[in-house]
Amino acid sequence: MATIYEVSELAGVSLATVSRVMNKNARVSDKTKEKVLAAMKQLDYRPNSIAQSLASNCSNSVGILVSELSGYFYGAMLSGIESELRAAHKHVIIAAGHAEEATEIESIEFLIGRNCDALILHVEAVSDEYLIKLSQGSIPIVLINRYIEEIADRCISLNNEQGGYLATKALLEQGHTDLAMISGPLWKEDAKNRLNGHKRALEEFNVSFNESLLVEGDYKECGGSNGMQRLLDKKIAFTAVVCANDETASGAMTVAREHKLHLPADISIIGFDNTIFARHLYPKLSTVNYPVDQMGKMAATWVLKYVYKNDNLLIDNLFKPELITRDSISTLDNTLNPELKIS
Repeated sequence: MATIYEVSELAGVSLATVSRVMNKNARVSDKTKEKVLAAMKQLDYRPNSIAQSLASNCSNSVGILVSELSGYFYGAMLSGIESELRAAHKHVIIAAGHAEEATEIESIEFLIGRNCDALILHVEAVSDEYLIKLSQGSIPIVLINRYIEEIADRCISLNNEQGGYLATKALLEQGHTDLAMISGPLWKEDAKNRLNGHKRALEEFNVSFNESLLVEGDYKECGGSNGMQRLLDKKIAFTAVVCANDETASGAMTVAREHKLHLPADISIIGFDNTIFARHLYPKLSTVNYPVDQMGKMAATWVLKYVYKNDNLLIDNLFKPELITRDSISTLDNTLNPELKIS
């Protein structure tokens, strides 16, 4: 196997110059770079990344932990992170935590053991105290969709409370007062915040919150299907449903049609996330935009700024949700058609 010494000898340059070429240092002329690359190709030289990281104390790799590896939401997040880091010649190592505390901790320790320069974490089960302590370690961390006041400068989050408020307000403004909700898992902070926003909108419109019309889901299509069935089984009047996310909404819409309900004439539905399939559902789904791809890019930007010392970059820690109005919401006029209420 060829060595870096052989490369430097064949190219007629110093070891330091070969190292600068491998690390994409701009202080090497194009002519010298071409000589080094030609020598590496001729010798079939492959840099030892482990040796490089030990020598430079920098692996040029960033660990990413997400809850799941499937679905549009996490795909968009990972794509945003990877594209931003790849443009800066950094690589990613990805692990999944599955929203379980033990698995999240195990995955974090795995990434630390891979000598990552930083960790980007989308974690749900580990405690704030664990993350605060982790932030005090030698490997920098940045969190996505998690806000912890003590390490707020390391958090890239969405105002989920405002998002829940916007979704519910959109229905209230169309005359709906009998609102059901299929929430996310209420042990999760984002689900609780969206429910709080839902309640704030109801209070603003002087509409009482009906605990019986709240069903807890799981952010998945099956949770939306089960949630809608449970709501219909209650035999309590409602004309609209606020769904935890777009997957939940798609499941709810399917069950509504199975019960011969027309959307949105009989029941209005709104989602959350603005996934790519939301505009392809029938009717096209009104939703709240969750710019998770941009948040992923911002987390990567945080790493480039504070870990790789690109001081010119700007960081936005808090993202704002945006209402996206499509066809799944209709105006309710009970005086014209009182039979629209589902019961």
